[in-house]
Amino acid sequence: MKVGIVCPYSLDIPGGVQNHVKDLAEALLGLGHEVSVLAPSESHDLPAYVVPAGGAVPVPYNGSVARLAFGPVAAARVRRWLRDGDFDVLHLHEPAAPSLSLLALWAAECPVVATFHTSNERSRALSASAAVLRPSLEKINARIAVSEYARGTSVTHIGGEPVVIPNGLFVHRFAEAQPRPEWRGEGGTVSFVGRLGEPRKGFPLLAQAFGHVAGSREGLRLLVVGGGDVDEARQLLPTSVRDQVTFLGAASDEDKAAALRTSDVYVAPNTGGESFGIVLAEGMAAGATVLASDIPAFRRVLDNGAYGELFANRVVDDLAGRLGALLDDPERRATLDDAARTAVRRYDWTTVASQILRVYETVSS
Repeated sequence: MKVGIVCPYSLDIPGGVQNHVKDLAEALLGLGHEVSVLAPSESHDLPAYVVPAGGAVPVPYNGSVARLAFGPVAAARVRRWLRDGDFDVLHLHEPAAPSLSLLALWAAECPVVATFHTSNERSRALSASAAVLRPSLEKINARIAVSEYARGTSVTHIGGEPVVIPNGLFVHRFAEAQPRPEWRGEGGTVSFVGRLGEPRKGFPLLAQAFGHVAGSREGLRLLVVGGGDVDEARQLLPTSVRDQVTFLGAASDEDKAAALRTSDVYVAPNTGGESFGIVLAEGMAAGATVLASDIPAFRRVLDNGAYGELFANRVVDDLAGRLGALLDDPERRATLDDAARTAVRRYDWTTVASQILRVYETVSS
């Protein structure tokens, strides 16, 4: 099958949708399908299956910054890619966003599948755009949502009845990653993954909580994976614990997996705006005990605490207390890790890609 996949967000900046698109492409290629991905990018270091569509413009949305490509130049590139690709199925991600997916939807002449990632119950922008775009969105032959929360957002603001197929990951890449002894702390290792300058990722909360916990644990180490202003992030930490924190920057996928494998506890202090939480599954696959805020998407991934510990969202004292308790209780961590290792298999790309292929087959037959 010849599959064209469109990512609306720039591949030059890491993100959940971008990772999903690249991983899906690799999973489909591994199953013998022909795949081409069109995405905004100005990078010269891209996988062979990616066709770059040029630069993108930053647009604030849903507590983050989306980097989108739109306009006549982007539209011409989309039409050329569609003509050259002659795809059996076109798979668009976030087709209501003013970017390449919408341009591809307008130009598409083959069957169209769309995946919706966003979770935002009260999005005026999405409601307004969906009302204008509804005739175009009717060209979509099948709809997927990555979670029940993304499905609810899609049904409320855009319409249709998406089937829920979760985000995926290559479990073995995390389970088989090699820990880095030089990153370990003698008193335990904690990790965080997320963009430092994005408030909803919650690093300021973790900085405060780590200060409380590390104050009495000289050997405790915090690994921070994510792009952003390191100097500004370091200022959020109490002076007494700053030398216990290692900033790894916008690390490669391999280094991120190694950081999670090195960790005793992975902390996800996100405050909201998450439709799924693939990084929780990554932590579970790597064998790090997950400690996450009790936002709805995270509660679902962790099955209300069966596969990891939950703390009250935005409550620093609860985060610090539960982090300290987990570090002091290896038996509790082992119990959670065993359950998580089994549960995370449902998100492996061998399972998720098969579900997506069945959707392709329904629209292309």
